[in-house]
Amino acid sequence: MATKFEEEDRKVVRETESSPPGYADDHASVQTDQAFVYDDSQKLGYTATVFVILNKMIGTGIFSTPSGIFAVSGSVGVSLFLWIIGGILTFAGLSVFIEFGLAIPRSGGEKNYLERVYRHPKYVATCVLASQMLLLGFSSGNSLAFGRYCLLASGSTVDGWAARGIAIACVTFSVTLHAVLPKWGIRLFNVLGVFKVFILLFIVFSGFAALAGHRRVPNPHNFDNAFQLSVGEGYGGGGAYEYCQALLRIIYSYKGWENANYVLGEIKNPKKTLTWAAPLAIGGTTILYVLANVAYFAAISKEDLAGSEAIVAGVFFRNVFGDSAGARSLPAFVALSNLGNVLAVSFAHARLNQEFAKEGLLPYSKFWASIKPFGAPAPALFLHWLITVIVLVAPPAGPAYNFITDLYTYPGAWINGFVTAGLIYLHYNKKERWESPWHTALPVAVLYLAANIFLAFVPFIPPTGPWNAEGYPYYVFPIVGVSVLLLGVFYWFCWTKVWPKFGGYKIVAQRHEDAQGVEHVRYVKIYHKNK
Repeated sequence: MATKFEEEDRKVVRETESSPPGYADDHASVQTDQAFVYDDSQKLGYTATVFVILNKMIGTGIFSTPSGIFAVSGSVGVSLFLWIIGGILTFAGLSVFIEFGLAIPRSGGEKNYLERVYRHPKYVATCVLASQMLLLGFSSGNSLAFGRYCLLASGSTVDGWAARGIAIACVTFSVTLHAVLPKWGIRLFNVLGVFKVFILLFIVFSGFAALAGHRRVPNPHNFDNAFQLSVGEGYGGGGAYEYCQALLRIIYSYKGWENANYVLGEIKNPKKTLTWAAPLAIGGTTILYVLANVAYFAAISKEDLAGSEAIVAGVFFRNVFGDSAGARSLPAFVALSNLGNVLAVSFAHARLNQEFAKEGLLPYSKFWASIKPFGAPAPALFLHWLITVIVLVAPPAGPAYNFITDLYTYPGAWINGFVTAGLIYLHYNKKERWESPWHTALPVAVLYLAANIFLAFVPFIPPTGPWNAEGYPYYVFPIVGVSVLLLGVFYWFCWTKVWPKFGGYKIVAQRHEDAQGVEHVRYVKIYHKNK
């Protein structure tokens, strides 16, 4: 017998011309851009699902974050071990998401899972997640990495605002291309997606050569006493805060493992496909990431690695291949990889912004959901551009890459923590009658929950080293991250309580099927009859 929660999930409200009395909805006229009919032959199979995950996971992080991870951990052995821990935590998170995804086989990812568990107060989980996705779904880190690798490839030693200026040009080009020539934007990031996989494999095999002694610099001897802690200026203190920062940056590099859950409705036979393809993609990526870090340590001294920040792959190429013109061209390929990632992220997040508008979650939803004048979500792309530029220029002068990646990753710890806690609740509350073809073992769920609690709270604990070692106080990124989530609560209060009270209506979620049988949610205004 289905629970009342399951019955609500299955309820479908089909819109007709005979709307109920008092019904008015200034969002209802927002329609989807284009209807797609998916049959089984058009859905994603095993190979396509692997690449949906792989292409999102292998972004710019592995070419940039190893520097910051080593700097805050201060140990070669610990750094490598943290990358392995990152892979283990990713597998734990995958198990949680597979269980939710197979029980709720709809596209949308954690939005569906939070709405299933946190029903009271109604819509608050949706607003919090929307706030995180809209305000922190920026392309700033990838854009800044593009700027720094462009400068490195040109032989310039100028950094700081010059890199940020190039970063702004990068994201401006990306959103303009998607807005004016949307088909070419997709083609370009698909082509550039090949570069990041090629460059990563090239680094791994070059690392084997470096281990064999083929490098232009003396042996850095990083694997001698690998677990020895480096101390001094430029290194973290090896405390809880530093390890938390390192894990956040590793998680940034692993981001994308949940990508298949966002398009679950388009996967053929989700149970078999997802449970086979996702572990393969994550396992392969974890191996490549660990081997890439071994390559960096084989060719870069500890001092250079700790200080290289976003251009660690560029320093690696210089040390292995020298400073010739040909060697300088290699960072240009990493820059192209960064550009491809900016194109992919701006494409995806702009459409996520548009979907929130179509559902009626945003003020002036009709404007933000518009596809005028080129048949692309130009207003939603502009919103993504605006937030990306603000995050690029807001940090103080100097290196900002680590701050931006910390800010991007941190709120996800809260979201994933609530998702995992919700799954544990569903397991042990028999009234929920929770069923899924996949079961996450309690130790796995507890491990993932504990990791996210660690990542959520430890950034508020003062570090053992300087409080503003990277140009900003240690507490800035967690305060900003939590503030964005609380802003979602404030918006929920205004959207569902304050504005309806003065407007004489209430917000109601309606599920409906389009002509192709795809289920959608729309939040509509139901005006009181006496209005």
